[in-house]
Amino acid sequence: MIATIVGTGLIGGSLAISLKEKGVANWIIGVDQNESNLKKAQELKIIDEGATLEDAMQRSQLIILAIPVDGMLQIMPSVLDKAGPEHVIMDVGSTKQKILQLVAGHPNRGRFVAAHPMAGTEYSGPEAAIKNLFTQKTMVLCDVKNSAEDALELIENMVDKLQMRLVYMNAEEHDLHTAYVSHISHITSFALALTVLEKEKEQGRIFELASGGFESTVRLAKSSPDMWVPIFKHNRHNVLDVLDEHIHQLQQMRELLQNEDYETFYKLIQKSNKIRKILK
Repeated sequence: MIATIVGTGLIGGSLAISLKEKGVANWIIGVDQNESNLKKAQELKIIDEGATLEDAMQRSQLIILAIPVDGMLQIMPSVLDKAGPEHVIMDVGSTKQKILQLVAGHPNRGRFVAAHPMAGTEYSGPEAAIKNLFTQKTMVLCDVKNSAEDALELIENMVDKLQMRLVYMNAEEHDLHTAYVSHISHITSFALALTVLEKEKEQGRIFELASGGFESTVRLAKSSPDMWVPIFKHNRHNVLDVLDEHIHQLQQMRELLQNEDYETFYKLIQKSNKIRKILK
């Protein structure tokens, strides 16, 4: 099978590597507005060739859109317009409601499978692409009742070959739960990085004293704003909801510390430890 990857960065590039290694595709075409990324992806042998989207669609069965959500919303209607019964189109966006609202009622809606691989790193670009990024990770498929049976089957088989866990959700619950377990982690990390940069004026001290705990907490602050601002924009309502709760928890801890109520503080931390039973 020939597959096209639109967007040759971390997720698109890692998918390209895995699709070849797991035997899902025998030829990968890359499409990218960034000519530098496209050239680098070819040099790294992540893709077999670069092409325009129109040319790639004429030769591919599987088209994966791995670009920021704003870009996805711009090109999806034209991609579906060009889709034939031989095509399967999949996105890997971190928000789903807006894109599924956009394509609802399109005559070729059945050729589209909305997906979100719950995997990634803080790095971006073709150089960030790695092997086995998706192994034992979760792939969320959304509103599958609106995808054609053969299109869904192809994606489900792909997920199986990538050795991923499969979860089905509707778009609304996907955006809600990803705000809780993914988006809040990133916005918190950005805020923590800004806090430390503002308070600790001596950059050398940050480097010298930062331990594993700080590094793991602030790691996500290295993530690209090109990717994350559109995610926050399109999942604004859910992100604001969870952010309000997060701020409430921080304020509660601040008040306990200010009032030297260490017994209640102890109980709060003890309560938070319950997450260990979920994330083993």
